[in-house]
Amino acid sequence: MAKREVVIYPAEVLKKPTQKVEDINDRIIQIVEDMWDTMYADDGVGLACNQIGERYSILVMDTTIKEDVQPVKLTLINPEIIASEGTQKSKEGCLSVPGIVAEIDRAYWVKVKALTPKGQEEIFEFEGFPAVVVQHEIDHLKGITMLDRLKGIKKRLALDKYKKILRRLERYKKQQGD
Repeated sequence: MAKREVVIYPAEVLKKPTQKVEDINDRIIQIVEDMWDTMYADDGVGLACNQIGERYSILVMDTTIKEDVQPVKLTLINPEIIASEGTQKSKEGCLSVPGIVAEIDRAYWVKVKALTPKGQEEIFEFEGFPAVVVQHEIDHLKGITMLDRLKGIKKRLALDKYKKILRRLERYKKQQGD
């Protein structure tokens, strides 16, 4: 197991749909373990496989750290939303878009079909915060970031702020390299 670097937007791997996992082999299990290590090390509640530079349709999520929400700790392989109901606005952040928090419209309840790490197909239901997390990560697997969900002035303001954050990050990296 190892922590990996989180890929930062606008990296190409975040803009392209991932590929389905055809065989849950030792490599896939190692990637999943690395995803858990990375998510926890970076204080996340969810992580999509392409966020560590791998193009597989895998996500991990753990909502047990948040009080008063459905406790969910899962690895989902080839997840697909098969039903949804209701709406909610959620304040979302993203490990791949550091420093940005934005209000996103999401379904309140979702039903997801996915494989477990043992290769069993199961149906999962999420509501409230866990539904937000799973939708956010499934978006990543489709090549969609939270910035893509924003419209108009909200999108422009978020992108402007993010560009400033990236410039500061680059200056910091240069200072550390000297």
